[in-house]
Amino acid sequence: MALSEIAAIWFLPFVAPIALWVAWSDLKWMKIHNYAVIALVAVYSIIGPLALPLQVWAWGWAGLALVLVVGFVLSSVGLLGAGDAKFAAAMAPFIALADLGSFMLLLSAVIVISFIAHRLARSSTAIVGLAPDWESWQRREFPLGLALGPALLLYLVASALGG
Repeated sequence: MALSEIAAIWFLPFVAPIALWVAWSDLKWMKIHNYAVIALVAVYSIIGPLALPLQVWAWGWAGLALVLVVGFVLSSVGLLGAGDAKFAAAMAPFIALADLGSFMLLLSAVIVISFIAHRLARSSTAIVGLAPDWESWQRREFPLGLALGPALLLYLVASALGG
C-alpha cells in the first residue's frame, strides 16, 4: 500500500470507532449521521498533518471535494444515499492516490460480501429477532454504510500491516 504504515497506525484508533459506528447506524436507522461525517473529517484535519507529509495532506482535501461532487450527483439521481455520498467524501482523503485501484477492488469485494451477509441475515428470523427494530430489515435499499466503514477500516489495517 502507498499509505505509510505510520500514517495508517496514526489514523486507525480514531477512524475505527467512526467506521464501525457508521456500519451499525446504517443497519439500525438506514442513516449515516452528519456527526459521523464531521468526526471523520475532523480526524483527517487534526491527525492528517501529524501522519502525512503536508503536501499529501493538502491534496487529500481535493480528493474529498471531488468525491463529494460526484457523490452529490449520484445522490441527486437516486443512485446513492446522501449520507453515503458524504461519508465516501470524508473517506477519500485517507486513501492514497496510488492505492485508489486497490481500494476500489477492496471496496467492491466488501460491498458484495456485505450485501450477501445482510440479505442472508435479514432472511433469518433468529437474527432479525435480535434487533427487530432495525430499519434495514424492512427497507429494500442496502445500507451502504455497512460496506463503506469496514472497507476504510480494512484499508487502514492492511496499510498498517505493510500492505
